[in-house]
Amino acid sequence: MKLFDVYPLFDINIVEGKGCKVWDDKGREFLDLYGGHAVISIGHSHPHYIEKLTEQLQKIGFYSNSVINSLQGELAERLGHISGYSDYQLFLINSGAEANENALKLASFTNGRSRVLSAEKAFHGRTSLAVEVTDNPKIIAPINANNHVTYLPLNDLEAWERELSKNDVCAVILECIQGVGGIRMASAEFVQGLSAACKKHGTVLICDEIQCGYGRTGKFFAHQWLGIRPDIITVAKGIANGFPMGAVLISPQFKPIFGQLGTTFGGNHLACAAALAVLEVFEQEHLVKNAHETGEYLIEKVKELNNKKITEVRGRGFMIGIELNEPYREIRNRLVYEQHCFTGCAGTNTLRLLPPLCLTKAEADDFVERLKIVL
Repeated sequence: MKLFDVYPLFDINIVEGKGCKVWDDKGREFLDLYGGHAVISIGHSHPHYIEKLTEQLQKIGFYSNSVINSLQGELAERLGHISGYSDYQLFLINSGAEANENALKLASFTNGRSRVLSAEKAFHGRTSLAVEVTDNPKIIAPINANNHVTYLPLNDLEAWERELSKNDVCAVILECIQGVGGIRMASAEFVQGLSAACKKHGTVLICDEIQCGYGRTGKFFAHQWLGIRPDIITVAKGIANGFPMGAVLISPQFKPIFGQLGTTFGGNHLACAAALAVLEVFEQEHLVKNAHETGEYLIEKVKELNNKKITEVRGRGFMIGIELNEPYREIRNRLVYEQHCFTGCAGTNTLRLLPPLCLTKAEADDFVERLKIVL
């Protein structure tokens, strides 16, 4: 049997990592400005993370959600405290797509509606409902094209208010900073107006914080820069530093009903131990603050290159888009193969930086020098 070939791969076999660096099977060191696609939040192979997972595995790794798992309650309390959402409810699952699936189902269960508003260039996952609210026809199979979704331009409040005024919209789902869409940022005016319109028309506001959340922008959630409190928040990626995990944060207005939502693996003992370790490192090492300060430093350093190939640098914290006046492919490949530095990408012309939140200013300078050489 061979692998089903769905990923375009670099010809590099990564076998080891520490902090913001990884090594391949030939011993070559790479600077990681990609973070495994925004997943590595506290750095590769953090000793506290390893210790906590090892301790938990020596006790029990998994049991079903038919019994009490005290780690789930501990995680809910710790996450509520550090994020500022202590009054919300937590549902634990396995991935970001699953988080969005459950958020949309919960919204529809609550108001009985089926129409959803999503932003142009949005990405919310590849499963049934999640892919339907993703603005990419190439990955929406005919079975997923159920005409539930209207895509609207980001920051065009009038267009969103016009659709919401029809009083038939189940939910609005929004990335306050679009990741796959190219680090496109929602404005405070737009998001605040959208939140007010959702309340007026009985529509559930879902903030997809899977990529832009969990400290990446320098606040715990990206929407906290914009002055709103959504009805539902979805998270994954950085929540457990690489252990598969996702979560839905649900406002107090929603009342749980047994049987509506469920999961086999979600919130298992190992996953909770990983997520608790991440929050402990966040607090011990002030990583959210570092994401803000070092991220802004990195943005300014890239801007100071003043290179004619760079048309715009945008983003917040450690979620940065470097838009180029040419396709990113050659520059990204040269960064990887010549400068031994991983970055992400978006669209056709944007390099996407999503480093671990422990990236230092010295490592930021190192990246800028490597980028300068390639440009």
